[in-house]
Amino acid sequence: MMNRQEVILSEDLATCLKHATDQCPHDKLFILTDEHTSRLCMPRLREIDDLPEMNEIVIGAGDIHKTLDTLASVWKRLSDSEATRHSLLLNLGGGMVTDLGGFAAATFKRGFSYINIPTTLLAMVDASVGGKTGINFNGLKNEIGAFAPANAVLIDTRFLRSLDRRNLLSGYAEMLKHGLISTEAHWAELLRFDTEQVDYDDLRELVGRSVQVKEEIVGQDPFEHGIRKALNLGHTVGHAFESLALEGNRPMLHGYAVAWGMVCELYLSHIKAGFPIGKMKQTIRFIKENYGAFHIDCKQYETLYGFMLHDKKNTAGVINFTLLEDVGKISINRTADKETIFETLDFYRECMGV
Repeated sequence: MMNRQEVILSEDLATCLKHATDQCPHDKLFILTDEHTSRLCMPRLREIDDLPEMNEIVIGAGDIHKTLDTLASVWKRLSDSEATRHSLLLNLGGGMVTDLGGFAAATFKRGFSYINIPTTLLAMVDASVGGKTGINFNGLKNEIGAFAPANAVLIDTRFLRSLDRRNLLSGYAEMLKHGLISTEAHWAELLRFDTEQVDYDDLRELVGRSVQVKEEIVGQDPFEHGIRKALNLGHTVGHAFESLALEGNRPMLHGYAVAWGMVCELYLSHIKAGFPIGKMKQTIRFIKENYGAFHIDCKQYETLYGFMLHDKKNTAGVINFTLLEDVGKISINRTADKETIFETLDFYRECMGV
């Protein structure tokens, strides 16, 4: 059984952090940041009076640093600073920091407590919640990792005010996915939200609802044996797009990959599970208007198919998809043959104008 983590939508970071650290008695306090969050977000924490001295560990920013080398450097800093099984790690950053920091905490001395303080929208609604930790390995996304939930996740949406539009949209794609797998009302309000003139009060409400969707699903199926696979909508094709982009040295933001992956998997949902064509077109229109398109040609289909075969969700070399019969009607463990997947990629190129 995986422990349920406490997720707090914070209005007062100082009070929430004090409460969360008090719940985890510790001998030493460490904080993991990347080069961006050390500069942009760490000052907020330094203003908090009652926090004990923190050992800051700074790593490189971006997914290219989500590696075994970076993980080893974090382990070394913990070791050199005499961290013990009774120490506490705060992960202050986006999904890369919460994934890698969580895995470092889960494995150092066979595991010690950690708290996530996500600073990007993607981390708030996805990476920091649900207990998945890990690193990229051998050219594959999140290939090495463990289920190891944070003791607490503190979500303070004021961090989002310093986030650029591309990173905001990256997180928003996961929210759109949560809308598609939950209720028609939530899906519809997400399509109405103005991503150019952001109303941060509205966004805070939407984040709260989005986290609730993920928490409810994870609570039912912590180790992804069943319904948690709903959270993989858009990810089978999306991860393949990401891997292709990395291989070509043109890395993309994760949420963009998921958005483009959803275009493909909503089409698959339509032809295999009867997802309504009107709702498919509405969602694709929103994605196209906000995310543009990732350019692929038919010469890359075999490579993309190869990446999909590597997906952790597959069994015995059969590519596994999460599809939808309708908004909120989830159909897990669906398969598609190579010909159908290539047809889906044709559809993607045609409707996205690539």
